[in-house]
Amino acid sequence: MPPTAFHPNRPVALWLLAMAAMVFVMVVLGGLTRLTHSGLSMVEWQPLIGALPPLSEAEWAIFFEKYKQFPEYQKLNAHMTLAEFKGIFWLEYFHRLWGRAMGLVFLLPFLWFLFKGRIDRALAPRVALIFVLGGLQGVLGWFMVKSGLIDRPDVSQYRLTAHLGAAFLIQAALIWVALSLLYPRTVFTHPERALALRRWLIGLLALVSLTIVAGGFVAGTDAGFKFNTFPLMDGKLVPTHFLFPESPWYVNLFEDEATIQFNHRVLAIVTVIVAFVAWMKSRSAALPARAHRACDALGLMALVQVGLGIATLLLIVPVWLGSLHQAGAVVLFTLALWALHELRPYPNLR
Repeated sequence: MPPTAFHPNRPVALWLLAMAAMVFVMVVLGGLTRLTHSGLSMVEWQPLIGALPPLSEAEWAIFFEKYKQFPEYQKLNAHMTLAEFKGIFWLEYFHRLWGRAMGLVFLLPFLWFLFKGRIDRALAPRVALIFVLGGLQGVLGWFMVKSGLIDRPDVSQYRLTAHLGAAFLIQAALIWVALSLLYPRTVFTHPERALALRRWLIGLLALVSLTIVAGGFVAGTDAGFKFNTFPLMDGKLVPTHFLFPESPWYVNLFEDEATIQFNHRVLAIVTVIVAFVAWMKSRSAALPARAHRACDALGLMALVQVGLGIATLLLIVPVWLGSLHQAGAVVLFTLALWALHELRPYPNLR
């Protein structure tokens, strides 16, 4: 079956890509709030009136007094001054403000494109679902924060990882829909090679996703601050005397710091190996130029990301490097999606 006519919907695609860029910034801001322990500085969730920060010293004092009623201040920051509180407050405030801005940047153009007929009946439900996911992500973020306002001065690693994973899910939806609006499916010279490579890329995307989830548990338990050597961990490649101490065994994957870090290490190494194999296969797959560029960028970024991870570990998680490593995860995930999208063949070639 010959290719059918394809008409790119560039304005809608570029808007969705701009939203994906905003998600990227949001993930980086979220990582910074975690690394600087700023996330529990705002102890209330007011989606509408909470857009305004404290505007006077009296209002700052009220916000600070509210913060004092919760475990993070009482157990960790009892020495904190109002000036120090402002330092952690502003980062969390901008994190939430950016989320509100994303809602407006999404909703207003969405309504405009609907009015102008640029979003048809087939596309509208998909775009609307992304908006709903964004709203639920805000609720999930507050659900995460609440876990650190009860009796321990830290958020649940389960809720933090769910919040992180939801951000990547939204990113995937934005990127995939945008690319589908920009580019048609590809007709390959050697479809059997392209489809074999596509299977590798599906596996690679799954590995990248699992590694990101494992990284969420590393962040949620502060596991990156222990065993700061590589490739050895406590002097061994596999420190069995530290791993899986609790029963049942699977609990350790989410709650034991040594097991969590080891799991993230192994997944990262396997991911970069699979990325290298996929890149090698792409060199002989007779791909179009854009698909080659996607695979080349993906292979290179996999090396960069594992290097950032090792450096973050060895330097004991400096804020700037930890943030860069999290940003690299978004870039790697996005490139994996792009490469996989480029390998979409026509149905009759499957």
